Amino acid sequence: MYVLGIETSCDETGIAIYHSERGLICHQLHSQVAMHNDYGGVVPELASRDHIRKLIPLINQCIIESKLTKSDINGIAYTAGPGLIGALLVGAAVAKSLAWAWGIPSVAVHHMEGHLLAPMLEDKPPAFPFIALLISGGHTLLIKVEGLGKYELLGESLDDAAGEAFDKTAKLLGLSYPGGPRLSALAEQGTPRFKFPRPMTDRPGLDFSFSGLKTFTLNTYQASDQGEQTKADIAASFQQAVAETLAIKCKRAIQQTGIKRLVVAGGVSANALIRQTLTQMTAKQQADSYFPRPEFCTDNGAMIAYAGCQRLMQGVEQNLEIFARARWPICELL
Repeated sequence: MYVLGIETSCDETGIAIYHSERGLICHQLHSQVAMHNDYGGVVPELASRDHIRKLIPLINQCIIESKLTKSDINGIAYTAGPGLIGALLVGAAVAKSLAWAWGIPSVAVHHMEGHLLAPMLEDKPPAFPFIALLISGGHTLLIKVEGLGKYELLGESLDDAAGEAFDKTAKLLGLSYPGGPRLSALAEQGTPRFKFPRPMTDRPGLDFSFSGLKTFTLNTYQASDQGEQTKADIAASFQQAVAETLAIKCKRAIQQTGIKRLVVAGGVSANALIRQTLTQMTAKQQADSYFPRPEFCTDNGAMIAYAGCQRLMQGVEQNLEIFARARWPICELL
């Protein structure tokens, strides 16, 4: 089964073709970072319009590079949420239109399920069950995964997501968009000499809170000499605090569930220190850690094509109604 995947949840247009036996055939990605840079963040209307311009050319390019024809495609998967509603509607409308025109089924994919399953695209995918840490600009979730669609929410952020905290902290330090990657790059030049708190680690539970780290960063910066090296040291201290907080919570999840496999996915999972810290933690727990390759940490069509293929092989498909949800808790998936 060849499945075309369409990802348009935010500011990246991702297209991919996945085969149920051959694996990932082709993937294309167009980033809108340069366009949104002038505004210091994503402008939803501009994002939607750019998806309209790029979707069909990328789909055609992916089919040509795969040496396939449109008649070879057996199903279409698209991101239905969560995300920017305008951007989601663009992908949903194109997916439904092509499915009707080509006479094939379509399936709506939850964006975070796509991230959760992204490590399955690697040469050594994790086996079920596993613990999944999903860390992105909009979500920080700890999930117990028994199988496809069998998810139990163990913990989540009560305020800012980890990626959101990175972006907002970068802005406090005067860094340009996109803030998270720039803060991480700055942190590599610094030393974590400031003692930042590890939020909510002094109490039981698996929930997160990162909003206080922003305030702590601002207070530390205002009380410092505000030099470039000090700014780098503050960035390093902030990043270390986030990484160690995530590791403490994941360690608890492993100990509480007895599951010795940890999947880490989402845009923030590309962060080198977070990967290193979590890998070291799992090794001490005699557990295994799994990460998608960096290009599949951020939004991409490959993870949507894979997730959609699994759903379609289970017999899941939708009618021609255009379905999109800006807010869509992953615990609602069956």
